[in-house]
Amino acid sequence: MEGDNSAKFTALRAAFASRRILVVGDLMLDEFIWGNVSRISPEAPVPIVNVTGESYYPGGAANVARNLKEFTAHVAIVGLTGKDAAGERLLGLLAAAGIDTAGVQCDPALETIRKTRVIARNQQVVRVDRERKSSLSGTETDRAIEHLDGMIAGVDAIVVADYGKGFVTQPLADHLCRRAREHRKILTVDPHPHTSLNWSGVTAVKPNRLEAFIAAGMPPSEPVTPVLADEALVEVGRRLRQRWQAENLLITLGENGMLLFSGAAPPNHMPTRAKEVFDVSGAGDTAIAVLTLGLAAGATAAEAAELANRASGIAVGKLGTATVTLAELEASFEQQ
Repeated sequence: MEGDNSAKFTALRAAFASRRILVVGDLMLDEFIWGNVSRISPEAPVPIVNVTGESYYPGGAANVARNLKEFTAHVAIVGLTGKDAAGERLLGLLAAAGIDTAGVQCDPALETIRKTRVIARNQQVVRVDRERKSSLSGTETDRAIEHLDGMIAGVDAIVVADYGKGFVTQPLADHLCRRAREHRKILTVDPHPHTSLNWSGVTAVKPNRLEAFIAAGMPPSEPVTPVLADEALVEVGRRLRQRWQAENLLITLGENGMLLFSGAAPPNHMPTRAKEVFDVSGAGDTAIAVLTLGLAAGATAAEAAELANRASGIAVGKLGTATVTLAELEASFEQQ
């Protein structure tokens, strides 16, 4: 998007607001406990955090939906929560953001996944996870498929955020891939490497570097610079494209930016746009959300990947599970 950045972004921006995006995946509640540390505990060599505040945000696939909501009013989500206080809080946060939650099922036997982060002096002290993995029942799968079938004709793109917690199964993945092809819809996936699901023929898949190596069945190696000289990484990309038959593969590389494999073009490396890194929580959610939105708005794969790269660079400069605004993304073009 170099050269005519502002003009191209303006053209894409006009299409963002009208795009209708459906998010499918594992729902979580992100809790943040904020505080100060002034001494070490006499009971153990750990800091004592004096709590000054608490905040709550949609997490997992729900955070992808929250990121999309910054750019378009038309966001819906399909997922599963427990019928508990955390689930009620999560649904309340999504409803308050204007996200359609009609496709969210509540299972009384399920505990809503919670990730609690304790932050002191702008640093994460500890993270506490509360979760019990469980696969969808046959009835829940049928309900999810029924809801997807009722919505797919009216959306421009579908995002799958698989955190490996049990909501995204192979039957659900197969149904999504088939229906997306039938309706000629954009389908993007943020995969979990340990589920080993087949995503044959999707529009784009976006793993991070470690996830890509695991999914390709190769032992992770140390990054090489320049990135295009990283033969192991390029081989991983080749294997994953062959395995998934995806139109596009975008591997996120943290401080080394992103590497895009698209069509017959050679791999395209995009250096990171991050100025400072405070917190990487949710940066992947931001990337898949903006990548999908860009594709839905008519951007090429390279243009959509660059938008995702810029958005991720902004997100990691914020504390907590942060979103990126349209104004911030626009400003990133003016600052280059």
